[in-house]
Amino acid sequence: MPDPMALRALSAEIVKCRTCPRLVAWRERVAREKRAAFAGQTYWGRPVPGFGDPAARILIVGLAPAAHGGNRTGRIFTGDRSGDFLFAALYRAGLANQPTSVSRDDGLELRETYIGAVNRCCPPGNRPTPAERDNCIPYLARELELLDRVRVLLCLGRFAWDGAVRAASHLGHGVMGRPRFGHGSEAEVGPYTLLGSYHPSQQNTFTGKLTAAMFDAVIARAVEVATPN
Repeated sequence: MPDPMALRALSAEIVKCRTCPRLVAWRERVAREKRAAFAGQTYWGRPVPGFGDPAARILIVGLAPAAHGGNRTGRIFTGDRSGDFLFAALYRAGLANQPTSVSRDDGLELRETYIGAVNRCCPPGNRPTPAERDNCIPYLARELELLDRVRVLLCLGRFAWDGAVRAASHLGHGVMGRPRFGHGSEAEVGPYTLLGSYHPSQQNTFTGKLTAAMFDAVIARAVEVATPN
C-alpha cells in the first residue's frame, strides 16, 4: 500500500519550492493583484501539490495550476472552468464523490485516481520554459514512484503528455522513439499506459474540440486499462 505519509511529506516539500524566479514572481503577483471576482479571497500563491487517492491506479497529469484556479485555491483544477469539466466527468465515471470542486475543503474525494501536473506554479500565459519544466519534472516522477499502483497516466494536453514521458524516463522507463500525442492516443512507457486527451480548457470545450462524450470515452478507457484482470 502506498505510504500516505510519504505523499504528504512530498507535498509539503513542493509547497516550499522557490526554484524558478520567474514563476515565483508571477504566482505571487497574481496572488496580490487578484481578479476582481475574487478580490475578497486570500490566494494560495504557492506551488500546488498533487492530490487524490494514495491507492490510485490512474494518475491524471495537467499542465500547471491556473492563475486564478489552483493558484487561488491551492488545489490543482479547483475553482476554474477546466476543473468544472474534469470533475463532472470523474463523477460520471464513479471516480469522484461529487461533480464540482471549488475549494480545498469542499469535501471532494477521488477514487482510484490522483491528480498532478508537470509544473506546480502558474506560468505567465500558461507557458513554462523548458528549464522551468525540467526543474519540476522530478516532483511528478517522485509522485509517480510513491503511487506504486498507478498503471495509467491520463495526460491532458500535449505538454502533459511530454511531461509524463519525461517523468517516466526520470524513473528509468525508456521508450523507443517519441510517442505522438493525440486525443485518444495510447503508448506504453515501462509499466505505464499513457492515454492522451485534449485539455479541458474553455478554448477546447467551448469550441467543441473536446466534448463531454469524448472526454468520458477517454476516462472509460483509462478505467478499463487500469482495472486488474
